[in-house]
Amino acid sequence: MTSIETTHEAAAAPQVGRARIPGPSAAAEIRVKPSRVQVAVYAEDIVLHTGIVQQLRQRPEVELLTDDEAPKAQVALLVVDRLTEAVAETLRGLRLSTSSRTGLVVGNFEAGGLQTIIECGVAAVLRRSDADQDRLVHLITALANGEGVMPGDLLGKLLDRVGNLQRALLDPRGLSLSTLTAREAEMLRLVADGFDTSEIAAQTSYSERTVKNVLHEITTRLGLRNRAHAVGYAMRHGLI
Repeated sequence: MTSIETTHEAAAAPQVGRARIPGPSAAAEIRVKPSRVQVAVYAEDIVLHTGIVQQLRQRPEVELLTDDEAPKAQVALLVVDRLTEAVAETLRGLRLSTSSRTGLVVGNFEAGGLQTIIECGVAAVLRRSDADQDRLVHLITALANGEGVMPGDLLGKLLDRVGNLQRALLDPRGLSLSTLTAREAEMLRLVADGFDTSEIAAQTSYSERTVKNVLHEITTRLGLRNRAHAVGYAMRHGLI
Protein backbone atom coordinates (compact mmCIF):
# COMPACT_ATOMS: atom_id res chain seq x y z
CA MET A 1 0.00 0.00 0.00
CA THR A 2 1.35 3.41 -0.89
CA SER A 3 1.65 6.08 1.75
CA ILE A 4 -1.66 7.43 2.92
CA GLU A 5 -2.47 10.87 1.56
CA THR A 6 -4.11 13.35 3.91
CA THR A 7 -5.91 16.58 3.22
CA HIS A 8 -3.13 18.90 2.10
CA GLU A 9 -4.87 22.18 1.39
CA ALA A 10 -6.25 24.76 3.77
CA ALA A 11 -9.95 24.43 4.36
CA ALA A 12 -12.13 27.12 2.85
CA ALA A 13 -13.02 29.82 5.33
CA PRO A 14 -16.38 29.03 6.90
CA GLN A 15 -19.28 31.27 5.94
CA VAL A 16 -20.12 33.74 8.67
CA GLY A 17 -23.63 34.99 9.34
CA ARG A 18 -24.79 37.90 11.44
CA ALA A 19 -27.27 38.10 14.30
CA ARG A 20 -28.55 41.23 15.99
CA ILE A 21 -28.25 41.63 19.77
CA PRO A 22 -31.57 42.58 21.35
CA GLY A 23 -31.39 46.00 22.96
CA PRO A 24 -31.71 49.68 22.36
CA SER A 25 -28.94 49.82 19.79
CA ALA A 26 -30.10 48.17 16.57
CA ALA A 27 -26.62 48.60 15.14
CA ALA A 28 -25.01 46.20 17.62
CA GLU A 29 -24.11 42.92 15.93
CA ILE A 30 -22.24 39.70 16.65
CA ARG A 31 -20.70 37.30 14.17
CA VAL A 32 -22.17 33.79 14.28
CA LYS A 33 -20.13 30.88 12.98
CA PRO A 34 -22.16 27.93 11.69
CA SER A 35 -21.38 24.53 13.15
CA ARG A 36 -19.40 22.35 10.75
CA VAL A 37 -17.99 18.85 11.18
CA GLN A 38 -14.20 18.87 11.10
CA VAL A 39 -12.98 16.11 8.77
CA ALA A 40 -9.56 14.70 7.92
CA VAL A 41 -9.43 12.75 4.66
CA TYR A 42 -6.90 9.95 4.23
CA ALA A 43 -6.47 7.87 1.07
CA GLU A 44 -4.25 5.25 -0.55
CA ASP A 45 -3.35 7.55 -3.43
CA ILE A 46 -3.79 11.10 -4.66
CA VAL A 47 -6.55 10.17 -7.13
CA LEU A 48 -8.83 8.72 -4.46
CA HIS A 49 -7.98 11.57 -2.13
CA THR A 50 -8.73 14.27 -4.70
CA GLY A 51 -12.05 12.74 -5.68
CA ILE A 52 -13.41 12.72 -2.13
CA VAL A 53 -12.02 16.15 -1.28
CA GLN A 54 -13.58 17.67 -4.41
CA GLN A 55 -16.99 16.39 -3.35
CA LEU A 56 -16.74 17.46 0.27
CA ARG A 57 -15.27 20.89 -0.48
CA GLN A 58 -18.62 21.94 -1.92
CA ARG A 59 -20.61 21.12 1.21
CA PRO A 60 -21.17 23.71 3.94
CA GLU A 61 -21.69 20.98 6.58
CA VAL A 62 -18.02 19.94 6.35
CA GLU A 63 -14.76 21.65 7.25
CA LEU A 64 -11.76 19.94 5.65
CA LEU A 65 -8.65 20.08 7.80
CA THR A 66 -5.05 20.42 6.70
CA ASP A 67 -2.35 17.85 7.48
CA ASP A 68 -1.27 19.71 10.61
CA GLU A 69 -4.86 20.01 11.85
CA ALA A 70 -5.83 16.39 11.10
CA PRO A 71 -5.23 14.99 14.64
CA LYS A 72 -8.00 17.20 16.05
CA ALA A 73 -10.62 16.12 13.48
CA GLN A 74 -14.00 14.94 14.69
CA VAL A 75 -14.16 12.47 11.82
CA ALA A 76 -11.34 10.61 10.05
CA LEU A 77 -12.37 9.37 6.60
CA LEU A 78 -10.17 6.69 5.00
CA VAL A 79 -10.66 6.02 1.26
CA VAL A 80 -9.26 2.77 -0.19
CA ASP A 81 -9.78 0.24 -2.97
CA ARG A 82 -10.03 -2.75 -0.65
CA LEU A 83 -9.43 -3.75 2.93
CA THR A 84 -5.86 -5.06 3.13
CA GLU A 85 -3.59 -5.66 6.09
CA ALA A 86 -1.82 -2.37 5.33
CA VAL A 87 -5.17 -0.55 5.45
CA ALA A 88 -5.98 -2.30 8.74
CA GLU A 89 -2.69 -1.06 10.17
CA THR A 90 -3.58 2.49 9.14
CA LEU A 91 -6.98 2.15 10.82
CA ARG A 92 -5.36 0.87 14.02
CA GLY A 93 -2.97 3.81 13.93
CA LEU A 94 -5.85 6.28 13.63
CA ARG A 95 -7.63 4.64 16.56
CA LEU A 96 -4.54 4.93 18.77
CA SER A 97 -3.28 8.36 17.71
CA THR A 98 -6.46 10.43 17.40
CA SER A 99 -9.82 10.88 19.12
CA SER A 100 -11.59 10.97 15.75
CA ARG A 101 -14.41 8.59 14.90
CA THR A 102 -13.40 6.66 11.80
CA GLY A 103 -15.33 6.00 8.60
CA LEU A 104 -14.19 3.78 5.73
CA VAL A 105 -15.01 4.40 2.05
CA VAL A 106 -14.01 1.23 0.23
CA GLY A 107 -14.24 -0.04 -3.35
CA ASN A 108 -14.50 -3.75 -2.66
CA PHE A 109 -15.49 -4.99 0.78
CA GLU A 110 -15.97 -8.64 1.66
CA ALA A 111 -17.92 -9.92 4.64
CA GLY A 112 -14.71 -11.45 6.01
CA GLY A 113 -13.48 -7.95 6.75
CA LEU A 114 -16.22 -7.29 9.32
CA GLN A 115 -14.15 -8.54 12.23
CA THR A 116 -11.19 -6.44 11.10
CA ILE A 117 -13.09 -3.17 10.94
CA ILE A 118 -14.69 -3.81 14.33
CA GLU A 119 -11.29 -4.50 15.89
CA CYS A 120 -9.91 -1.35 14.24
CA GLY A 121 -12.66 0.89 15.61
CA VAL A 122 -14.41 1.68 12.32
CA ALA A 123 -17.91 3.01 13.04
CA ALA A 124 -19.17 3.52 9.46
CA VAL A 125 -18.64 1.89 6.06
CA LEU A 126 -19.66 3.19 2.63
CA ARG A 127 -18.92 1.52 -0.70
CA ARG A 128 -17.24 3.85 -3.18
CA SER A 129 -19.89 3.06 -5.79
CA ASP A 130 -22.43 4.66 -3.42
CA ALA A 131 -20.23 7.55 -2.31
CA ASP A 132 -22.02 10.58 -3.75
CA GLN A 133 -22.03 13.91 -1.93
CA ASP A 134 -25.20 13.30 0.05
CA ARG A 135 -24.18 9.86 1.29
CA LEU A 136 -20.72 11.07 2.23
CA VAL A 137 -22.16 13.95 4.23
CA HIS A 138 -24.70 11.61 5.86
CA LEU A 139 -21.88 9.28 6.91
CA ILE A 140 -19.81 12.17 8.29
CA THR A 141 -22.64 13.77 10.26
CA ALA A 142 -23.72 10.38 11.61
CA LEU A 143 -20.19 9.73 12.88
CA ALA A 144 -20.03 13.20 14.44
CA ASN A 145 -23.30 12.45 16.26
CA GLY A 146 -21.99 9.18 17.67
CA GLU A 147 -23.93 6.99 15.24
CA GLY A 148 -22.86 4.24 12.86
CA VAL A 149 -23.52 3.62 9.17
CA MET A 150 -23.23 0.33 7.28
CA PRO A 151 -24.65 -1.06 4.01
CA GLY A 152 -27.71 -3.22 4.65
CA ASP A 153 -26.12 -6.46 3.44
CA LEU A 154 -23.10 -5.98 5.71
CA LEU A 155 -25.31 -5.10 8.66
CA GLY A 156 -27.26 -8.33 8.14
CA LYS A 157 -24.05 -10.36 8.06
CA LEU A 158 -22.79 -8.60 11.18
CA LEU A 159 -25.96 -9.41 13.10
CA ASP A 160 -25.73 -13.03 11.94
CA ARG A 161 -22.16 -13.23 13.26
CA VAL A 162 -23.14 -11.78 16.60
CA GLY A 163 -25.97 -14.29 16.86
CA ASN A 164 -23.65 -17.17 15.98
CA LEU A 165 -21.16 -15.99 18.59
CA GLN A 166 -23.86 -15.89 21.24
CA ARG A 167 -25.14 -19.37 20.40
CA ALA A 168 -21.82 -21.11 19.85
CA LEU A 169 -19.61 -19.61 22.55
CA LEU A 170 -21.61 -17.77 25.16
CA ASP A 171 -24.88 -19.66 25.62
CA PRO A 172 -23.17 -22.97 26.57
CA ARG A 173 -21.34 -21.10 29.36
CA GLY A 174 -24.36 -19.16 30.57
CA LEU A 175 -22.78 -15.92 29.35
CA SER A 176 -24.10 -13.10 27.21
CA LEU A 177 -22.77 -10.11 25.28
CA SER A 178 -24.04 -7.88 28.07
CA THR A 179 -21.02 -8.88 30.25
CA LEU A 180 -23.42 -10.36 32.82
CA THR A 181 -24.35 -14.01 33.13
CA ALA A 182 -28.03 -14.88 33.24
CA ARG A 183 -27.70 -15.56 36.98
CA GLU A 184 -25.99 -12.22 37.63
CA ALA A 185 -28.63 -10.30 35.67
CA GLU A 186 -31.43 -12.07 37.55
CA MET A 187 -29.93 -11.20 40.93
CA LEU A 188 -29.39 -7.57 39.98
CA ARG A 189 -33.00 -7.30 38.82
CA LEU A 190 -34.09 -8.58 42.24
CA VAL A 191 -31.83 -6.04 43.97
CA ALA A 192 -33.39 -3.33 41.78
CA ASP A 193 -36.84 -4.54 42.92
CA GLY A 194 -35.85 -4.00 46.56
CA PHE A 195 -35.15 -7.59 47.69
CA ASP A 196 -32.48 -8.20 50.31
CA THR A 197 -29.97 -11.07 50.38
CA SER A 198 -32.21 -13.61 52.09
CA GLU A 199 -35.14 -12.82 49.79
CA ILE A 200 -32.96 -13.12 46.69
CA ALA A 201 -31.70 -16.48 47.96
CA ALA A 202 -35.26 -17.69 48.38
CA GLN A 203 -36.30 -16.42 44.95
CA THR A 204 -33.35 -17.99 43.12
CA SER A 205 -32.89 -21.18 45.21
CA TYR A 206 -29.27 -20.26 45.97
CA SER A 207 -27.72 -19.92 49.40
CA GLU A 208 -27.29 -16.46 50.89
CA ARG A 209 -23.53 -16.96 50.69
CA THR A 210 -23.78 -17.61 46.93
CA VAL A 211 -25.92 -14.49 46.46
CA LYS A 212 -23.36 -12.39 48.33
CA ASN A 213 -20.51 -13.88 46.31
CA VAL A 214 -22.27 -13.29 42.98
CA LEU A 215 -23.09 -9.65 43.78
CA HIS A 216 -19.56 -9.07 45.07
CA GLU A 217 -18.14 -10.55 41.85
CA ILE A 218 -20.24 -8.16 39.75
CA THR A 219 -19.13 -5.06 41.63
CA THR A 220 -15.48 -6.13 41.65
CA ARG A 221 -15.33 -7.12 37.97
CA LEU A 222 -17.01 -3.94 36.76
CA GLY A 223 -15.15 -1.65 39.18
CA LEU A 224 -18.31 -0.54 41.01
CA ARG A 225 -18.72 0.60 44.62
CA ASN A 226 -21.73 -1.31 45.90
CA ARG A 227 -25.01 -2.98 44.94
CA ALA A 228 -26.79 0.31 44.25
CA HIS A 229 -23.98 1.37 41.95
CA ALA A 230 -24.15 -2.00 40.17
CA VAL A 231 -27.90 -1.67 39.64
CA GLY A 232 -27.50 1.87 38.28
CA TYR A 233 -24.70 0.75 35.95
CA ALA A 234 -26.70 -2.21 34.66
CA MET A 235 -29.79 -0.09 34.01
CA ARG A 236 -27.85 2.68 32.24
CA HIS A 237 -26.25 0.15 29.92
CA GLY A 238 -29.42 -1.83 29.28
CA LEU A 239 -28.09 -4.98 30.98
CA ILE A 240 -31.21 -5.55 33.06
